[in-house]
Amino acid sequence: MDGTWTRDETRLPAQLRGLRLPLVGSPMFIISGPDLVIAQCKAGIVGSFPALNAREGAGEAPLLDAWLTRIREELDRHNQANPDSPAAPYAVNQIVHRSNTRLERDIDICVKHEVPIWITSLGARVEVNEAAHSCGGITLHDVINNTFAKKAIEKGADGLIAVAAGAGGHAGMQSPLALVQEIRSWFDGPLLLSGAIASGASLLAARAMGADFGYAGSPFIATEEANAEAAYKQMIVDSTAEDIVYSSLFTGVHGNYLKGSIRNAGMDPDNLPGSDPSAMDFGNRDKKPKAWKSIWGAGQGVGAIDDVVPAARLIQRIGDEYRQAGRRLAAEFGG
Repeated sequence: MDGTWTRDETRLPAQLRGLRLPLVGSPMFIISGPDLVIAQCKAGIVGSFPALNAREGAGEAPLLDAWLTRIREELDRHNQANPDSPAAPYAVNQIVHRSNTRLERDIDICVKHEVPIWITSLGARVEVNEAAHSCGGITLHDVINNTFAKKAIEKGADGLIAVAAGAGGHAGMQSPLALVQEIRSWFDGPLLLSGAIASGASLLAARAMGADFGYAGSPFIATEEANAEAAYKQMIVDSTAEDIVYSSLFTGVHGNYLKGSIRNAGMDPDNLPGSDPSAMDFGNRDKKPKAWKSIWGAGQGVGAIDDVVPAARLIQRIGDEYRQAGRRLAAEFGG
C-alpha cells in the first residue's frame, strides 16, 4: 500500500496497535479458515475465524488445535522473514450461546495457544473474558444496540463490535450513525463497526463516526483463500444491496442473506416466514434442513465487490481507497 496513516494509538490495547490498515476481517461461518486468516494477517489486518469452523470427525484430535498451531507457526515464519512488515495478530470467534456444547473445550484450546484476540458472539459471559485475560488476550464482543454494549463491558469485555444495519450474517437494524454515537457517548475503548464496509471510503466513514476500526466480512468471501463455493463467490460479485434480504428464518436471529441463494433453494425471498431465538442450535448444525445449507450470507456492501481476487489484493485496494478518500477530505479542510 502506498502512503502511510498515523494516529494516536495509546488508548488501544497492544494487540490492536500498528496495523497497516484499521480493519478487522470478521469471522464467517464455513468461509473463514486458516488460509484466509493467514493471508489477512500477512497483509496487515486482523484475520479471524469461528472456532466452530474447525470440525473434526468422531474420534479425531481437535481440529481447532491443529488450525491454531498452523496459523501461529506460519505467522511466526513470516515475521522472522519480514521483520519490517510483521503480520497482524489473529482472532478466534467464540459463540457463547448455551447450545454451543464445545465452548468449554474450545476455550481451553485457545488459552493453550495464547490466542491474542477473542471475538465473542450471542451472549456476554464473564468466564470467557476471564479465560482470554488469563493468557494475555483481549475480548471484543459484538452487539446490535447500546443496551447489549453496556452489558458486555460490565461483564469484562475489552472492546465492542457495533453490528449495524447492512452487516452480513447476523445483523442489527440500527443505523451505524446512531449506534456508534450512542456507544461513544459513554465508551472510550476499542470500537469496531460492522455494516456494509467493503471500500476504503466506507472504512474512512466508519473512522469519521468514531469507530477505531472497520469490521468486514462479505468482501472476503470473494477472495481466492475463502472456503466458499465458486458459485457463492460469483454471486457476491454479481449482487448489489438490492439483492440482500433480512430474515430470521434460517438461524432464529435476523441476518442478511443473498436473495439468489434463497431462490435457488426453492423459496421466495420476498415472502419468508419468521423464526425466533429458540430455533438457534450451535451444538448440531447438521439438523438444519438440507435446502438451507446453500443459503448464503452477505452484507449490503456487496455492490463494491467486482471480482474474485487474492485477499492481499483486496486489502491493497481498500487501503488505496482509504488513503485517497482521506486526502480528498483533508483538502476540503485545508489539511
